[in-house]
Amino acid sequence: MANLYGMIHPNASDTLTVRSVFVIDPARKLRLTITYPASTGRNFDELLRTIDSLQLTDKFKVATPVNWKHGEDVIIVPSVSNEQAKELFPAGWKEVKPYLRTVKQPG
Repeated sequence: MANLYGMIHPNASDTLTVRSVFVIDPARKLRLTITYPASTGRNFDELLRTIDSLQLTDKFKVATPVNWKHGEDVIIVPSVSNEQAKELFPAGWKEVKPYLRTVKQPG
């Protein structure tokens, strides 16, 4: 598979494993690529966190902040007006700045 996708450098040693991670969604759209140096292990907690975030943001009109973990507050995307936000998040939100509104994680 790695050869099929051209993930292995032509001059790479045969003893090295592929160090790239791809997250492809059900629509076959590439959503995330991370490449690690051969000397560094992959961070599976970060991969799972990213997949959780992608699924959450696909379902609701939110974004996840830096170092977000499942269950923590999220950000209402700026393209959602306050009127739309009232419908989407009837329990309310905290407005840090007009463009930065946090809400409890939906779902």
